[in-house]
Amino acid sequence: MHIPDGFLDPKTILLCYGISVGWIAVALKRTKGKLGEKMVPLMGVMGAFIFAAQMFNFPIAGGTSGHLLGSFLAALLLGVWEGSTVMAAVVIIQCLVFQDGGLLSLGANLLNIAILGAISGLWIVKLSSLTSLSKKMFLFACGTGAWLSVVVPAAACAGELGLSGVAPWKTTLVAMTVIHALIGVVEAIITILIIVVIDKIRPDLLRISATTS
Repeated sequence: MHIPDGFLDPKTILLCYGISVGWIAVALKRTKGKLGEKMVPLMGVMGAFIFAAQMFNFPIAGGTSGHLLGSFLAALLLGVWEGSTVMAAVVIIQCLVFQDGGLLSLGANLLNIAILGAISGLWIVKLSSLTSLSKKMFLFACGTGAWLSVVVPAAACAGELGLSGVAPWKTTLVAMTVIHALIGVVEAIITILIIVVIDKIRPDLLRISATTS
């Protein structure tokens, strides 16, 4: 999902950078007031875990592979703004150190992974927290949110490529969403397993109430 340089036209690059810089600026401001003895190490551990987890690819179909995105998980455990901040740091390091995604395309990659990935599925969990759900239904909501956190950014990536004239909208949308729908299933399973473990050892980390930012 990391877009390399040479695929986006100037207007798409500027649009994505504008949205991403604006969002991250607000995220940093909102996060700054919540940094404490507990949040700082949590953000560090979450960032390190996601960074390491993304190194491991799993086979999907037709010779393609995928890896854990982690944006939904970060937003669920830390909060939207904190999760976006952590994911932004991960994406930036991947770009600057490992050349995973282009520098000109960094704004689009931040928008897709750090922003849309964090917010696209979390609303389902927050909505479910307003009602009395069983643990199984809560886990189902988390799995659905994790799936959306992969598919929505993939669709956005397809839109950015289509807007840049790389290929017809329909072609890019189908190509991106179909394969990432499968990747999203694996993301959902991994996310649910992680949440089950956390619920057993550190249930206080599951910040799904109205206190979630």
